[in-house]
Amino acid sequence: MASTRTLAFEIGTEEIPAFDLKSATEALPGLVADALDAVRIPHGDVAAYSSPRRLIAVVDAVADQTEALDEVFRGPAARIAFDEAGAPTKAAVGFARGKGLTVDDLERREVDGVEYVFASRHVDAQPTRELLPGVLRGVIEGISWPKSCRWGTTREVFTRPVRWLVALLGDEVVPVEFAGLTAGNVTWGHRFLAPGPHEVPCADDLVSVVEAAKVVPSQEAREAIIRAGVAEAEQATGFRAELPAKTLTEVINLSEFPTVMVGSFDEEFLRVPEEIIVDAMLMHQRYFPLYDADGRLTNRFIIVSNGNPAHEAVIVDGNERVVAARLYDAKFFYDEDLKNPLESYVGRLDEVVFQETLGTMRAKTERVTRLAAFIAAEAALAEADAADAVRAAQLAKADLVTNAVVEFTSVQGVMGSYYAAASGESDQVAQAIADHYRPRFAGDELPASQVGRVVAMADKLDTICGLFAVGQAPTGSSDPFALRRAALGILSILDAGLPVALGPAVDESLGIYAADGLDFDAAAVRAEVMEFFLTRQRVMLRDAGVAADVIDAVLAAGVEEPVTLAKRSFALRAAREDQAEAFEDLATAFARANNLRDADAGTAFDEGMLSAVEADLARAVEAADAAVAEALAADDYPAALAALAGLRAPIDAFFESTMIMDEDLAVRANRMRLLNAFVAVFANVADFGQMSKK
Repeated sequence: MASTRTLAFEIGTEEIPAFDLKSATEALPGLVADALDAVRIPHGDVAAYSSPRRLIAVVDAVADQTEALDEVFRGPAARIAFDEAGAPTKAAVGFARGKGLTVDDLERREVDGVEYVFASRHVDAQPTRELLPGVLRGVIEGISWPKSCRWGTTREVFTRPVRWLVALLGDEVVPVEFAGLTAGNVTWGHRFLAPGPHEVPCADDLVSVVEAAKVVPSQEAREAIIRAGVAEAEQATGFRAELPAKTLTEVINLSEFPTVMVGSFDEEFLRVPEEIIVDAMLMHQRYFPLYDADGRLTNRFIIVSNGNPAHEAVIVDGNERVVAARLYDAKFFYDEDLKNPLESYVGRLDEVVFQETLGTMRAKTERVTRLAAFIAAEAALAEADAADAVRAAQLAKADLVTNAVVEFTSVQGVMGSYYAAASGESDQVAQAIADHYRPRFAGDELPASQVGRVVAMADKLDTICGLFAVGQAPTGSSDPFALRRAALGILSILDAGLPVALGPAVDESLGIYAADGLDFDAAAVRAEVMEFFLTRQRVMLRDAGVAADVIDAVLAAGVEEPVTLAKRSFALRAAREDQAEAFEDLATAFARANNLRDADAGTAFDEGMLSAVEADLARAVEAADAAVAEALAADDYPAALAALAGLRAPIDAFFESTMIMDEDLAVRANRMRLLNAFVAVFANVADFGQMSKK
């Protein structure tokens, strides 16, 4: 058995973007393992380490030699490989050449009575150290980055310029070459605390040498340090920090040696809306705000520094100066915006393009206002609430041209609500403006009121219908306008109880576009939009654990409304689980009846020709048909399913005692019509035949 050694490989770079670093670190072990496996180098586990300036892979138990390989390949039949005179054909020559052999190296073997040509090839074991330079260069080139760059005079690309390489197999340097660099045994530490160079004696020492150079080369370890520092800061101040996952991930991957510090700003800025202050700290500066016991924002914040902790006072002072400048800007913009009522900004929305063909944000505002009025009427809102919905729709986008939102884009909608309140609009209108972007993502809060939900639905539906109408529907993984997210938002709003049918709302939205002069095939676009929503609802149902055959059974009944699909799918699943055996038998009986029936024969059977068992089925069908119709009219799907379940016994008895294909053609035809009537009861409920396909 070949001896083994540890392989350590480090790519040293300029600072890598935080989220790109996280993705690369997660992908690196698989990438290295696959590269070693591709050249048959036996190895143990692969561990990945990283910091903003490096990616490290450490591989246990790398064999000094590859595994020898004996391969046997079956080629074409001998009658194809050789002509009648026994001379090799092009098929034989090509097969041999493809395996690196000559025709003389081929063998003939019989398999299942047919003679084939075979090629045998032996690959000797090779020293691992000879293969590693190419393998590790392939790893560098194989890392996927959203964006890459070139630097210097080389043609190689990477996410950021590569400044050093370390590659060691045991204590032996692996001379990997990339971008004018050749790997060695020298690494570099923290830019300020221990820059280096630092010599690495052997592969097993790489991580410890990096750690000694004031670098924490583990995302998990850096997160633990940050969380511990935040806990200490909370205890010292008596306040509570919020650590949003996205910002925390970014901060973890922005520092090699994180140190938690606490800064403050002038309390005067607390008169600015909290959302702007939090945006300035989280989004722009990656600080974490601190809140008091009552959840109110304080003038203290947490800094995660990558500098020298010995200079904490200087670092904190510098960060306080930065945040003060941002907050001075925020306060100035806010005060300036308040000098005019929110309504005065609506006219300036002509300056903002919504979409090239669909016009400006002002045109969108006018469409959304009309659509909100329609949805409010469909939802039967009280007159005052409907008026608030229309007013909120008129003002919802006005803050996009205010100074504060231009500078702090993430507070759009929120700032509009502040300006609306300051302009004397009702609390409900102001809240609806703040909420109309919700839900912004899966699991986000819904708008607080029905008025807000009406405006949110109108805004999202206008976007979806308009972009489908101009051929900008999502394709594959491309969804630049986040239409899938908008559709999920609408579905969440409808599922939460906004009493509006989607189909008529889509018709209204498309009608508004047509009335405004947009040229498109309304019927085709409507079909695409409704299918888009049904697909999203289907995904949501599958995520909720509803079986595909249950969803298909409901869809086959002609359901168009996503909310109806959801309600019926959950009810059908529940009924199936509660009465599993009965529903499986009913599904089988339905499938049998559906296969035997003659759809062209109609449902008008002759009662006088029915046997006692057939008459029992006929009465059951008549009763179930009436019960199902009544249940569906009341939107009571469970009751409709219960009515169908009552058909199980009579249909079972019918099939057990009745020969459908009777020699008497009149009797046969009458029984077909009875089966047609039985199947017709299911038509508006579910296609149980879908559920019988396992």
